Amino acid sequence: MNNDKDSYDGFTVAGTDIEEVKRRNAESGLSYNEVKALLAKTAGTVNTSKFSDTNAGKVRNRNQQGTQN
Repeated sequence: MNNDKDSYDGFTVAGTDIEEVKRRNAESGLSYNEVKALLAKTAGTVNTSKFSDTNAGKVRNRNQQGTQN
């Protein structure tokens, strides 16, 4: 293995095939941040409003209308 920048062969110094790692990562499913966003939208836990697309005002109004009937 040559350490010159001009002779890049697609492997790290430790011998890891960089393209193979990229290929496996692409096939592995959701990323950590994608999982966090999905859980925030579906689980309704605390401090996840930045991930939620729920309009809190509409929900509040709908709940109030339900109690008035």
